[in-house]
Amino acid sequence: MENQISSLADVRLEPEELRQARIDLTAALRIAAKLGLNEGVCNHFSLEVPGNPNQFLINPQGLHWSEIRPSDLVIVDEKGNLIKGNHSVEPTAFFIHGRIHLGKHNKKCILHTHMPYATALCLLEEGELLVGANQNSMRFYNRIGYDRQYGGVALDEAEGDRICDALGEKDIIFLQHHGVIVCGTNVVNAFDDLYYLERSCMVQVLAQGTGKKIKTVPDSVVKGVAGQIESQRQQSQLHFSAMKRLLSKDDPAWNSLKT
Repeated sequence: MENQISSLADVRLEPEELRQARIDLTAALRIAAKLGLNEGVCNHFSLEVPGNPNQFLINPQGLHWSEIRPSDLVIVDEKGNLIKGNHSVEPTAFFIHGRIHLGKHNKKCILHTHMPYATALCLLEEGELLVGANQNSMRFYNRIGYDRQYGGVALDEAEGDRICDALGEKDIIFLQHHGVIVCGTNVVNAFDDLYYLERSCMVQVLAQGTGKKIKTVPDSVVKGVAGQIESQRQQSQLHFSAMKRLLSKDDPAWNSLKT
């Protein structure tokens, strides 16, 4: 108990930018759980520590996303060593997240889930999101990579590097037989993309279930819409802020958990 109290005190003394990073990443985890995007106590959200590109905030092993507090998030270094926190980190978390964070494309925020509709497309041979099928999916034009292999549970650097290479410069990757990874420059944009990725996959799966051919929009139009959506990123912030308000409404304890 003394260590936990000391840890909470340390968190309260952290720089404001880091404290806010903890709050936003925790909110993203709790909102994802509220929307059913989580799975057991598996999967991870991570974020580069503000001002320190070699350290990362990540949710710890064994806690359900709906119960995580900002102070529960742990800080690890580039080798996966625990820098700060009272919990351990699941090995697969660092072997996937660490390799992508430290890769040459330096992803700041990484969200990995097995959310159902997106994962359903990962089960199909040559499955992919039809970015020209509906307006929401158009935001992902030229932003998705596909890992068509499956190397088992990521318990070594080689598997993490393989996933990182498959992602390349893209923001999103569909992992065959596994799930998806969504990357962003910050928690707000990454979470908004995660949400709309699952919605896009959901309506595609429903449309495919009719057995009829899906009609798509020409690439030239899709590219233009993608640019329009990207230019309106204030919508991402408004969406995230609204979801945080719902957290406070549905869970009166949320405001008191921001430590």
